[in-house]
Amino acid sequence: MPSDIEIARAATLKPIGQVAEKLGIPDDALHHYGKHIAKIDHGYIASLESRPEGRLVLVTAISPTPAGEGKTTTTVGLGDALNRIGRKTVMCLREPSLGPCFGMKGGAAGGGKAQVVPMEQINLHFTGDFHAITSAHALASALIDNHIYWANELNIDVRRIFWRRVVDMNDRALRAINQSLGGVANGFPREDGFDITVASEVMAVFCLAKDLADLEERLGRIVIAETRDRKLVTLKDVKATGAMTVLLKDALQPNLVQTLEGNPALIHGGPFANIAHGCNSVIATRSGLKLGDYVVTEAGFGADLGAEKFLDIKCRQTGLKPSAVVIVATVRALKMHGGVNKKDLGSENIEALERGFANLARHVANVRNFGLPVVVGVNHFYADTDAEHAKLKELCRDRLQVEAITCKHWAEGGAGAEELAHAVVKLAEGEQKPLAFTYEPESKLTDKIKAIATKLYGAADIQIESKAATKLAAFEKEGYGNLPVCMAKTQYSFSTDPTLMGAPSGHIIGVRDVRLSAGAGFVVVICGEIMTMPGLPKVPSADTIRLDENGQIDGLF
Repeated sequence: MPSDIEIARAATLKPIGQVAEKLGIPDDALHHYGKHIAKIDHGYIASLESRPEGRLVLVTAISPTPAGEGKTTTTVGLGDALNRIGRKTVMCLREPSLGPCFGMKGGAAGGGKAQVVPMEQINLHFTGDFHAITSAHALASALIDNHIYWANELNIDVRRIFWRRVVDMNDRALRAINQSLGGVANGFPREDGFDITVASEVMAVFCLAKDLADLEERLGRIVIAETRDRKLVTLKDVKATGAMTVLLKDALQPNLVQTLEGNPALIHGGPFANIAHGCNSVIATRSGLKLGDYVVTEAGFGADLGAEKFLDIKCRQTGLKPSAVVIVATVRALKMHGGVNKKDLGSENIEALERGFANLARHVANVRNFGLPVVVGVNHFYADTDAEHAKLKELCRDRLQVEAITCKHWAEGGAGAEELAHAVVKLAEGEQKPLAFTYEPESKLTDKIKAIATKLYGAADIQIESKAATKLAAFEKEGYGNLPVCMAKTQYSFSTDPTLMGAPSGHIIGVRDVRLSAGAGFVVVICGEIMTMPGLPKVPSADTIRLDENGQIDGLF
């Protein structure tokens, strides 16, 4: 079969106006970025407010492995399949970050015949949203240091500045820097560092804001430093929010593209799924719900991180509620959870599949504990055997009383996911229960952390280091105790040990540090070593990305 990029280039794309027509969006509501990409105007988005909303479907997954699960591919395939069976469906996805594209991940636009296109533009500069976020963040950085340079009227303690700089690239050399060297004219020397743009709180705020006014208000709440007498300083205090909002004005309009089958997709925003909540923008999700019968969206990493944050943070803040959840699994990944080495995954191994099934079982139980109906989408790989798929369906049916459906959207497009689409419709249009959250807002922050660790991760307890405990107490004293917690831990395990696969139980979740994201509206809980500025691998994807003799991009995916 051709590569993903070859499949994308062979497709005949519709003019973006025709894609918009499917949703009833007039051309004068579009800001065109070439023939196949457009932004939807703020005014038109506001005009949708009085419309009823469609049904929301969340696509999540088992704990990710190097074997691959295909969450985005399944999201696109399911969206195409729902359109095929007569449900007007919009897909809502995150924008790819440049850093991983040139690092080891490659592109992030689906794969095979279940892709969003134009693939190259989406994976690279797209409509400039991430550049706008990087620029807004950089403006705030400049204003903070400028305030300190010109008399420091707020009495900011330069030893207690929490705000770090960002760039949308994997560059380990920038993780920790000394800045303002070279003399008095360059400011006051201090330690600083860079995160990748998707880890910026500006990105999290961008994706949770409901409109421009809410965006500016949230930016103003971001805590950037402490004064010498330990009072909190915000971006509003340094008068940064008006100009930052101006830089983000156009970026906040959601981006409309299409799938290979010409169906509409909104790709907008993309916060880190570790250090933030890992979901596309609220504006895109709500717009899709007003424009279609169904919205299919995804949350980052496995359900223990992505779905939990989607529900306990995004849904709680916005009132959104999925009508159905798809948990993506692969035979390959479950065998890996069962102890099989990646190089041996091509051989049939029913015993390893059954051992690894424990990971899927816990994710299903966790999602059900939120009161949501679940179906398992088994993303088919060419080396899978019929016996393995039959066994997985049997395990799901007999042990979990959940339906598992083999999906072949990678090879067949929407037609390969029609069975899954029918199952989703049955769940989404069936009996619905109220959404049950993991904890109550009034619970103490430590109790919220423990609730997630014990209820979702299978942990026996939590262990909070003294520095983190002191910060949590301070956050509560400052009035932030009612915020949800955003767990930052390895995505590869229910524990904080990435090598502990399957469904470990009885472990301790250690909390190394906590950070306040007051603008986004959550407290980040750092468990283990979490990297907010990735590095490049020994052989990065950038080594093979180039223009060919015809001027086309080669090696991106």
